[in-house]
Amino acid sequence: MDNPPDKADAVFIKDAVISGILGGAAMGARILLSPEPLSLAWILRRAAAAMITAAMVGLIAQDYIHSKGALYASIGAAGAVAPELMEYLIRYVRARGEKELQHATRSKQKKRRK
Repeated sequence: MDNPPDKADAVFIKDAVISGILGGAAMGARILLSPEPLSLAWILRRAAAAMITAAMVGLIAQDYIHSKGALYASIGAAGAVAPELMEYLIRYVRARGEKELQHATRSKQKKRRK
């Protein structure tokens, strides 16, 4: 007799793997279509971002999107745009951190002058 939580875990893992593969395939297509030379680190970083994002979107969206075609399209699209979104977020966080650091440094210097 099957234990229902084990079956649910197996389905969850299977869905996550399928979503990750779809995201990786979307990124692979972008890499193959890219006219510029790409480094291995660039490829691995972007493929990982695509797979992780697609897996998360796939697991979240399966409860809201009931059409398999639309679900797979949303997973592929999320995987395809994930690298740019991740780079944007990294740049934003770095710029915000540098701005806060400059502000803190200026405040500290002003206090020393007084």
